[in-house]
Amino acid sequence: MRAALPAAIIAATLSIPAAAAPPEPPRITLPSGALQGTRPGDAPGAVFMGIPYAAPPTGPLRWQAPRPAQKWPGVKDAAAPGPACIQVGANGVSGSEDCLYLNVWTPRWPAQGKAPVMLWLFGGANTNGSANNPVFDGAALARQGVVVVTANFRVGVFGFMAHPALSAESPAHASGNYMLLDQLAALRWIRGNITRFGGDPGNVTLFGQSSGSYDLLLLMTSPLARGLFHKAIAQSGQFLAYDGPMPRARAEAIGRQIAADLKAPAGAVVLPFLRALPPEAVLAAARSRMSTVPGSDTGLLTSIDGHVLTEPPARIFAAGRQLAIPLIIGSNAREITRDDPLPVLRAGIAARYGDFAPAALAAYGLDGDRPGRTDPLLGSPGAQWWTDIVQRCPATVEASWHAAAGRPTFHYQFERTIPGREAQGAYHGAEVPFVFGNLDRVVGSAFGAEDRDAARQIQAYWVNFARTGNPNGAGLPEWPRAGRGAYLAFTQKGPVAAQGLQQGPCAVYRDWTLRNLK
Repeated sequence: MRAALPAAIIAATLSIPAAAAPPEPPRITLPSGALQGTRPGDAPGAVFMGIPYAAPPTGPLRWQAPRPAQKWPGVKDAAAPGPACIQVGANGVSGSEDCLYLNVWTPRWPAQGKAPVMLWLFGGANTNGSANNPVFDGAALARQGVVVVTANFRVGVFGFMAHPALSAESPAHASGNYMLLDQLAALRWIRGNITRFGGDPGNVTLFGQSSGSYDLLLLMTSPLARGLFHKAIAQSGQFLAYDGPMPRARAEAIGRQIAADLKAPAGAVVLPFLRALPPEAVLAAARSRMSTVPGSDTGLLTSIDGHVLTEPPARIFAAGRQLAIPLIIGSNAREITRDDPLPVLRAGIAARYGDFAPAALAAYGLDGDRPGRTDPLLGSPGAQWWTDIVQRCPATVEASWHAAAGRPTFHYQFERTIPGREAQGAYHGAEVPFVFGNLDRVVGSAFGAEDRDAARQIQAYWVNFARTGNPNGAGLPEWPRAGRGAYLAFTQKGPVAAQGLQQGPCAVYRDWTLRNLK
């Protein structure tokens, strides 16, 4: 016969709480169907991934404006992102044409109130990249009180292909710019659905880096974008730096060449033929053709199609006719580390600047026999020159145009280095993990407490801006509005208000730009 358990043991056993049941996965019902998401760790919010925001642009919808997403039955699993858009990368072809999906992170769940919304546009020269990069995980940023959205959009030939036959079949009589049309479709999806996630469709900030920044600046000049977003943050991607947007005739001529390389027949059957080809064949032909087209190495192959883009963006910004919204714009201290031999560098400056070359050479200390000046922050004369013409000086001019139009404008230069990569300086994209608060996602770098403080500060500036149109807030060093060269330097020791980016080389760039403005 078993001995009775002592009363103390019985009491102790009864006092042990039952294991808490895991919280129910978050669910939401949209006009297109129901979704079941997940909870990001111990955060109070929810995440829904792989949400279709448009119909798959496949088959007869290849090279067409995005169509509304189709309804789905039952409850769609939204625990994983959708595929990246098909592209050619270092490891060959990856992704899918069925790729128009987005991801949403909420600051709390169930959704409450109307939080500011931030839509991220990834970079990758408009030829590669996706919203699925782990550094773009929006959970940490959403904890600051915003709804974060990241979206995939078409890239490469499937994002830029223009052709007379495509223009003829389009109700807008235009072709190309499909990546911009996808971004506009994502914005329209936000307008129609984001309240269900606790977001405010009347307070949307578009932010992006590299070609994502370039694209959002173009959207600020598009008649189709009016009312879809209300603030913008342009990180290291400037329209003044590239050959695009191309004239429509040139874009269509490139499309005809790609079609000819694919042995497409003439006449009415050209589009069915091109749309029936395997995407890998189209990618290969486009890549081969684009390698021979002058000015196409950037891959930012947008065009003035008369529909999405109606005029060169420089002309619109210079006249103050872009969207009248607050703007943060900036670049990193050493975007490009290219270091040409001095004779090559001098020749490149002379070829670009023409009769402005003497002033430019003097600004870099390269006039006469002088060897130029190496700066501990900005790097060698070559690194300074390339960063200036591709990022720093274009951003300075674009900021001055927006400020001159009376719009709230905040200019920055990011100067922090990544641990273990100090010799590279503040390179292209170095600010992105700080913006998203995802320093732990940077492989091979050991970030310290000061780096995490810097990430919290830059997130606070970005979120304050998304909320009010002004990045300033309690506990943050003052960020002056752009004007007369004022900017905020994100230095190794913290944010510091500074002056001077409009002087020296960028003053020469400004004068040269104004004279050549078309």
